[in-house]
Amino acid sequence: MIAIVTGATSGFGKATAEKFAAAKYNVIITGRRNELLQQVSEHIQKAYGVKVLALNFDVRDKQAVNKNFGSLPADWHEVDVLVNNAGLALGKDYFEEADMNDWETMIDTNVKGLLYVSRAVLPYMVKRKKGHILNIGSIAGQDTYEKGNVYCATKSSVQTISRAMRVDLLRHHIKVTAIHPGAAETEFSIVRFKGDESAAKAVYDGYQALTAEDVADVVFYCASLPAHVCINDLTLTPTAQADAFYFHKDQ
Repeated sequence: MIAIVTGATSGFGKATAEKFAAAKYNVIITGRRNELLQQVSEHIQKAYGVKVLALNFDVRDKQAVNKNFGSLPADWHEVDVLVNNAGLALGKDYFEEADMNDWETMIDTNVKGLLYVSRAVLPYMVKRKKGHILNIGSIAGQDTYEKGNVYCATKSSVQTISRAMRVDLLRHHIKVTAIHPGAAETEFSIVRFKGDESAAKAVYDGYQALTAEDVADVVFYCASLPAHVCINDLTLTPTAQADAFYFHKDQ
């Protein structure tokens, strides 16, 4: 069995790649940061005894996506699972004050990158008339919050694209699942706050957030159900979170 996980150098992606490897999937992992990518690759091979193919590229680069997935070695063609995890939030600003470069990076990564990768990988699944695509969305795609603007919009798009995929791929027997995590403490917030670790940490003060491993467990559960069962949409939050707005914090 083969699973592809994008954005696998940290956070949800790294944990998800390890979860599938632990179940004896051979894994294709992608990431922008080659040094970290190679470290993850070596760790997975040593820890789980499976094959790993590490592909170093940015999902925003359509040519790189097509080149890498269009030239997979023959023994990597039977792709069972694609986890579209690569994504990010940049900045948390009022709409009229936001950096438009941040907007473009989020749109190019969270939406266009997901589209590029899916189109490049789907021929392998269509040929076999089987496969499962799991798109990592966010609770931010369901509830638009102050200063979330374009990030929320990109994750709302993930939900809509997932629904469209599910309809169009029915005839190929390909499952599509959209998973929408709530607050999870990973490198995500450090990226969002552009390296400000104190601001990132403050997001999670007073309650126990989800971990990357929690999300990976849910991804793997969805992917491990019988062939005739598909979870279409799944939202998970820490117990202290009701939705994008309401939290109970012990402080």
